[in-house]
Amino acid sequence: MIRNIDILAFGAHPDDVELSCSGTLLKQKALGNTIGIIDLTKGELGSRGTPEKRAKEARKSSEILGLDVRENLGLPDGFFEENEETLKLIIRVIRKYKPSIILANAPSDRHPDHGRASQLMRRACFLSGLVKIKTEINGNEQEPHRPNNIYFYIQDRNIGPDFVVDITGYFDKKMECILAFDSQFYSENSEEPRTPISGKEFLKFIESRSREFGRCIHTEFGEGFITEKGCLGVNDLKHLI
Repeated sequence: MIRNIDILAFGAHPDDVELSCSGTLLKQKALGNTIGIIDLTKGELGSRGTPEKRAKEARKSSEILGLDVRENLGLPDGFFEENEETLKLIIRVIRKYKPSIILANAPSDRHPDHGRASQLMRRACFLSGLVKIKTEINGNEQEPHRPNNIYFYIQDRNIGPDFVVDITGYFDKKMECILAFDSQFYSENSEEPRTPISGKEFLKFIESRSREFGRCIHTEFGEGFITEKGCLGVNDLKHLI
């Protein structure tokens, strides 16, 4: 089992991570970091596709991304709550993989699951570092672990980023990851019901959002993130774009 994952991205639904920060994961993988995705739900309430189809699509996307790990926690789509049971489930995963950085859903977004997942992750990351919270895997007690940082990726709502990652050179592959979820997005011959994300215009929105973030930092494409740390440290001014 892989431990000490460098970057572990959590999403309320399969495809949340692909839509919002897969370019960043691709870039970090190319830089030699280990990366993973944890999907909180199977997306079973989605108007299009099935949980089984979404799982197959997630496996295809994982191959494109070159993920080191991917798990689905099977929480109830639309109905998961912030309670002790759910928090401890997430704490077990954090302690299992010991990530340095966690990426999580936007604190506020069109889909209410996104904001709820964001709050869950914020709290679980803190609690995971507390010695007196006991968790086990396979009968073995886990050690406390608190990630160095948690960053929240920007999704549907236009939230001003605290920082932007340059994903120029990775945008086309990001779109491959997104389109791996072919039940959810535009397909000319699809007979599935229309949704806010199933039309051609949504894919254009993804590109324009990436270009907007890229323009902020004078590159072609970017992905935006927010942080609650207050200040981000910089070791070398030359690394700022």
